[in-house]
Amino acid sequence: AQPFLPSSYSDIMIEREILMQKYIHLVQILETEKIAANQLRTQLEDQDTEIERLKAEIVVLNKAKERMFPFQSNQEEEDPDIKKIKKVQSFMRGWLCRRKWKIIVQDYICSPHAESMRKRNQIVFNMVEAETEYVHQLSILVNCFLRPLRMAASSKKPPISHDDVSSIFLNSETIMFLHEIFHQGLKARIANWPTLVLADLFDILLPMLNIYQEFVRNHQYSLQVLANCKQNRDFDKLLKQYEYNAGCEGRMLETFLTYPMFQIPRYIITLHELLAHTPHEHVERKSLEFAKSKLEELSNRMMHDEVSDTENIRKNLAIERMIVEGCDILLDTSQTFVRQGSLPAFSAFVQPSHLPALFHDFSPPRSGSLIQLPSSSQGGTLSLIECTLIEELDASDEDYNAAGQGFSHLEFKIVVEPPDGQSFSVVLLAPSRQEKAAWTSDISQCIDNIRCNGLMTSVFEENSKVSVPHMIK
Repeated sequence: AQPFLPSSYSDIMIEREILMQKYIHLVQILETEKIAANQLRTQLEDQDTEIERLKAEIVVLNKAKERMFPFQSNQEEEDPDIKKIKKVQSFMRGWLCRRKWKIIVQDYICSPHAESMRKRNQIVFNMVEAETEYVHQLSILVNCFLRPLRMAASSKKPPISHDDVSSIFLNSETIMFLHEIFHQGLKARIANWPTLVLADLFDILLPMLNIYQEFVRNHQYSLQVLANCKQNRDFDKLLKQYEYNAGCEGRMLETFLTYPMFQIPRYIITLHELLAHTPHEHVERKSLEFAKSKLEELSNRMMHDEVSDTENIRKNLAIERMIVEGCDILLDTSQTFVRQGSLPAFSAFVQPSHLPALFHDFSPPRSGSLIQLPSSSQGGTLSLIECTLIEELDASDEDYNAAGQGFSHLEFKIVVEPPDGQSFSVVLLAPSRQEKAAWTSDISQCIDNIRCNGLMTSVFEENSKVSVPHMIK
């Protein structure tokens, strides 16, 4: 280690000498630059002095020229004919210029492009007025209904629970904040008229469209919850008190909950009209077309959801008519059709029949149901909340022999344990392995959903201030 230290010290000293030389060089450069700057400053001052001297000489020369030629300048100023000629020429030039400009303006006013721009501006002005009215409606919904009902839900004797308030007004406050920002942006664009740039505003709106999708999907459920809450006299009385507010103008809460449903179609129509009066080479055309396509995609998804709900109700009613004694459960619109098919059933307590349809209710207070369509009147409904699914039967299982052998493991069993009755089991036979896998997967998923709903309902009690998140529902 001793030879290493002097070597390192000598290297450091060499680097120090190099750095000192660089430092001295930089100091010399800095001094040179300072000298050059002082010289330039001196030159500028000398040039300013020279300019002032030349200006003074020009003034002296002009005065001398006026003294040398006094009669010529007076003659030019006092010649009346020259004055008249210049005045006539100036008038004619101004008239010809104004006439030509007037023709150009009139031709443009009558042109198709100007007519299209007038219609486009009118569409934008109407859009601003409609957005102003929409933001006002949302503010009434939030300030006159949502926030007062939240306060009422926190009272000692709440007429409504926080869970129901969240279900009725899902995303309403977020939608109001979103459109307040959009409305402020529109007003800022109008302040810069006639320059109107709208595409960036829709770029702000498009990422938030999922909020609208959740609101639309929840709309029917929110109206059902509101109808159930109105059966409470205290809530109904309180709601009518809110609706009698002068700001509501006699409109009911259901009316304000419906307004957001029409906003996306209104934007689509507005963008369609804007594009009809926007030239193809316009800088905003591609952005407006992209916004229109995204809104149409969301609208189509909403329409598909509505069609799916209608188709689900139609299937439920068709199956309900096939049941001999009818089935009240299928008349509930919250029951969702899952699967239908032919499954022979073998059980000590249930006569051989078919279980062709599986339904599930996704609302938390209820449970899914396995619907049986028997050939006789002895069948019924199996509540999946009381059921346990067994996909593979053991050879030691008594139901294995009762169902018969040689089915190549196509059978599966449902054990039913009613709280007020004797437990029993139903063995079902699928026509193929694929059908068995599909049926057992759907039944298992329905049972898991029911138990998850029961868990959430027990955790988030009805009187709790913490509401069940809608995504969990």
